[in-house]
Amino acid sequence: MENIFDIFSKKKSPEKEKTKVFVDYREKNSLVYSELISLGLNPEIMELKVADYIINDVAIERKEISDFISSMLNKRLVSQLKNLQQYKNRILIIEGIDEKELYSDEKSVHGVHPNAVRGFLLSIILDYETPIIFTKDGEDTARFISVLSKRQKKEASLNISRKNLDKGERMQFILESFPGIGPKTAKKLLEHFMTLRELFNASQNEIEEIIGKKADVFGIIDENYPD
Repeated sequence: MENIFDIFSKKKSPEKEKTKVFVDYREKNSLVYSELISLGLNPEIMELKVADYIINDVAIERKEISDFISSMLNKRLVSQLKNLQQYKNRILIIEGIDEKELYSDEKSVHGVHPNAVRGFLLSIILDYETPIIFTKDGEDTARFISVLSKRQKKEASLNISRKNLDKGERMQFILESFPGIGPKTAKKLLEHFMTLRELFNASQNEIEEIIGKKADVFGIIDENYPD
């Protein structure tokens, strides 16, 4: 019997590619990360030099309330906000407003006067030109990121570094610009050769003994620039 073509059968539409979110490895155990997966996004763990999340062309720094207060007091957040300036589109998420008070009119919270917190929030918006989003919890944060994934299309560069890198970090950053060379491999090479000059003067075989086939990428050092 001949197969009959069912003209009413629905064609399966090709599966939509999941939106990729780059996630700093320190965020792997957060509720936000697991929630992003359940929302159908594609979070990729890596070491981000700046920000906790990067989606399309937006860099996001996430702070739970206790972390926000402590990083405000020790000025770590100021450094992070300066580094975020390398991204045209940036957001600071302050998470957990349903669970903890950020400040209170009646008393100091976390040992910080409410006006100090207000002043710092204004500084973030006016001096560092960084919008602030207050979220209820990790699930709410993930939903904001999910909505953001549907709005933005342009991709941001991941080859951005902290402005206050020390000497070792600068050397590592140079090596990580080679395809396939991540933080661990870069450190392994630097620990062995000690200087970039020694590494670049080494033979392909010497480098291959340390990192295997990944060494092939350094062949470009001997290539001529095309006319």
